[in-house]
Amino acid sequence: MDWQQTIADYGAAWQEADQGKRLDLLKRCFAVDGTYVDPTAKVRGRSNLCNHIGEVLQSSDGRVELTSKPNNHHDVVHFTWHMVGADGRDMVTGHDFVQFDEQGQISHLAGFFGDPAPLT
Repeated sequence: MDWQQTIADYGAAWQEADQGKRLDLLKRCFAVDGTYVDPTAKVRGRSNLCNHIGEVLQSSDGRVELTSKPNNHHDVVHFTWHMVGADGRDMVTGHDFVQFDEQGQISHLAGFFGDPAPLT
């Protein structure tokens, strides 16, 4: 399994405005019945994720870029990202945690916005 390419394809899907091209990218990296969750969404299925990404890109007028190399252990990968607005400023940053299925596709992705609050 080339998990680094899988994450690269997933990241590219978040930059693709064309729905057909975005779905082609997701077919390479996201399981047909995979789940995606973040603080504002819970999405099941590759096609629904394709639609969700399109809605986010359209409503935000931004783009999502990976900001770290993914790191892994066992069947889990973690990486960071940011959404950049049309003016080039960060709109939101986050961390994603991914699990893979037996075919090496993303079966579950949990996204978090920002960094955890420090202990005080």
